[in-house]
Amino acid sequence: MKTLTKAEEQIMQVIWKLDKAFLREIIDELSNPKPHQNTVATIVKILIEKEFVGVTVFGRTHQYYPLVSKDVYSKGSIKNLVKGYFEGSFSNAVSFMVKENNLSIEELELLLKQLKKNK
Repeated sequence: MKTLTKAEEQIMQVIWKLDKAFLREIIDELSNPKPHQNTVATIVKILIEKEFVGVTVFGRTHQYYPLVSKDVYSKGSIKNLVKGYFEGSFSNAVSFMVKENNLSIEELELLLKQLKKNK
């Protein structure tokens, strides 16, 4: 799966949240300072080219919708992160988070319970 830049991810977050959106709605959802309309339109065009976003045309107006779900993209991003920084080992990634105090022992135990429950 193709990766997204930070700006592209920001626009995708809005499109995932709204499910279907016109350009003005996307801009309205962005935090301040809002990027210029042309900037957002260019990023949306790139997302269409990367096949992350589809478009429905209503005359001169375009409505955008996600072609890739947030879950699918998130899974791919996490796998790429683990592959690139932790030799493909999820246990190395979790160990790193525990060592860096980003994941407490209590959270780790809760995570293990949830994993056992889902098996």
